[in-house]
Amino acid sequence: MGMTCIDCRGGSGESESAGVFRTARKVSHMPTAAVIQAGSIPFDATASVDKAIALMTEARDNGAEIAVFPEAFIGGYPKGSTFGAPVGLRTDDGRRQYQRYSSGAVALDGPKVERLAEAARELEIFVVIGIIERLGNTLCCTALMLDPEAGIAGAHRKLMPTGSERLIWGFGDGSTLDTMDTPLGRVGSVICWENYMPLLRQAMYAKGVELYCAPTVDDRPTWTATMTHIALEGRTHVLSACQYITKDAYPDDHPFEVDLPYGSTAILGGSVIVAPTGEVLAGPVYDEETILYADIDPDAKTRSHLDFDVVGHYSRPDVFELTVHSEPRSSVSFD
Repeated sequence: MGMTCIDCRGGSGESESAGVFRTARKVSHMPTAAVIQAGSIPFDATASVDKAIALMTEARDNGAEIAVFPEAFIGGYPKGSTFGAPVGLRTDDGRRQYQRYSSGAVALDGPKVERLAEAARELEIFVVIGIIERLGNTLCCTALMLDPEAGIAGAHRKLMPTGSERLIWGFGDGSTLDTMDTPLGRVGSVICWENYMPLLRQAMYAKGVELYCAPTVDDRPTWTATMTHIALEGRTHVLSACQYITKDAYPDDHPFEVDLPYGSTAILGGSVIVAPTGEVLAGPVYDEETILYADIDPDAKTRSHLDFDVVGHYSRPDVFELTVHSEPRSSVSFD
């Protein structure tokens, strides 16, 4: 891959190469987390899976026990495309764009996801990876959680696609808003601008999230402030992975129908790892594909709750109450 390895454990250098839940005892050592900043192969799920497995292998070779990939890594993020859909109109060309985009989506029970799960199993690494999921005739932006023993441990579907994403992605429900036990702690995932939904964050904190994974394509400098706030608010480690991808990674006929803010770069990066104290452990990094590493102190969360516990001694349940509807919601009922 020729990627730069950003390692808060010992500096940086050039790298050499590119459900069923289980309740587990936490590790007694300080596990290493990897946040992978890389671009997908747009509209080519097979090539993106190949790249993901190579990056998982590289992260595991460097000691990582959990690897977090960006939003829409499998399937791609169609930056700059409007799908021919101004208000009140649709075009045949826009429908053709959607057909190509849909062809890069993957099913949870399909062979491409199975390849990812098998790689996680062989490498003995927990993986969080953004996919474009085909759910019947609807596409969902999903964060897939792969456990090396249990396989698909969770699949969180983005509750609220942002802006024009609502044209191409469906909406998740509360049934996929969950955390899961791993030997590294309780892992959960919140995708991109879901992180600006206060009630969603509160629900995640109430579920005891310890490794808060935030796949994203938000590459603005303000994103680091958001991730730092969440780490402090939830007293949790935050692992945020953003794509870095240039326009020439897209097919030649991909319609960039607006001027992008970074010229030839479609998504700039900005991945970061933050401790429960708000200390930035690695990143943010821009303008390159890279893997960030940080050692995760499993006791840091407990120590930081001396000061603040958003679902405990700072929650004031006599004043505030949050109800989360966690049952699956279908658009059709035959009862």
